[in-house]
Amino acid sequence: MKYTQLGRTGLKVSRLVLGTMNFGPQTDEADSHVIMDTALGAGINFFDTANVYGWGENKGRTEEIIGSWFAKGGDRRDKVVLATKVYANMAADGDAWPNHDRLSALNIRRAVDASLKRLQTDHIDLYQFHHIDRRTPVEEIWQAIDTLIAQGKILYAGSSNFPGWKIAQTNEIAQKRGSYGLVSEQCLYNLAERRAEMEVIPAAQEYGLGVIPWSPLHGGLLGGVIKKESEGRRRASGRSADALTNTEVRAQVQAYEDLLDKHGLEPGEAALAWLLTRPGITGPIVGPRTADQLASALRAVELELSDEVLSGLNEIFPGPGPSPEAFAW
Repeated sequence: MKYTQLGRTGLKVSRLVLGTMNFGPQTDEADSHVIMDTALGAGINFFDTANVYGWGENKGRTEEIIGSWFAKGGDRRDKVVLATKVYANMAADGDAWPNHDRLSALNIRRAVDASLKRLQTDHIDLYQFHHIDRRTPVEEIWQAIDTLIAQGKILYAGSSNFPGWKIAQTNEIAQKRGSYGLVSEQCLYNLAERRAEMEVIPAAQEYGLGVIPWSPLHGGLLGGVIKKESEGRRRASGRSADALTNTEVRAQVQAYEDLLDKHGLEPGEAALAWLLTRPGITGPIVGPRTADQLASALRAVELELSDEVLSGLNEIFPGPGPSPEAFAW
């Protein structure tokens, strides 16, 4: 496994991030434990979750699965850089209650204590804001975060799904307060969705945030979906199935799969390897449902893409261009 610093911090994290969103809804507790053991054995030390994962009536279930894995001992917790998130309403569906969501100081205090209990740990390494909160002053958010850091309950704060201007605003206010500020941004970024290159990634680089892309295969669209469908291995579903109904998108994905087939590359592995070449990227989040899917992701770390492949990928999935030149001069 290869490692890098998380943004401007001294924290060393693996170039792949283990996403746990499938733990509970699609992968049972025993298999989830096997995947985490396999990931840790392969050198992945950066695990990402969220308080809401488990969804529906099972909100928090994913954190509970991670907590039961930590409880097995064997230095599991000590070896992991643990990241979770706060924002969503954690009350039972249909029973939403004021102050059980968003980023008020009250909810942050409540949410972090609940996550610590489910995770069976005394601290969270990276506490991330799952979304921007337009109602809560940034000063209030940093007051809450600084208190948690002083209490030893969290070490760093990060953002997720923030626009570039919000990254700038949040860290400028942190600087005025003498707070350390955001150290990471988790955003949607992959070959098929490159809008983050316009503002989000440049802002993150300017303020010293590590960028953690989620959905690196764009809901399976970049994982060889057309080939799998034609071979009868797996039918497209969800977002990738919807996207392939667009003839232009289907032609684009076909060209992508043809290019990689020509060079003997697996699409999913190449898509991850491409992200690892991008400026400012700490590492993509991989969310395996099985140990085999994790093994495929691990191969991407060692994959070197040739200039010819990189050029071909850029032609098929051109980025938006730099800001402001892409829309001005």
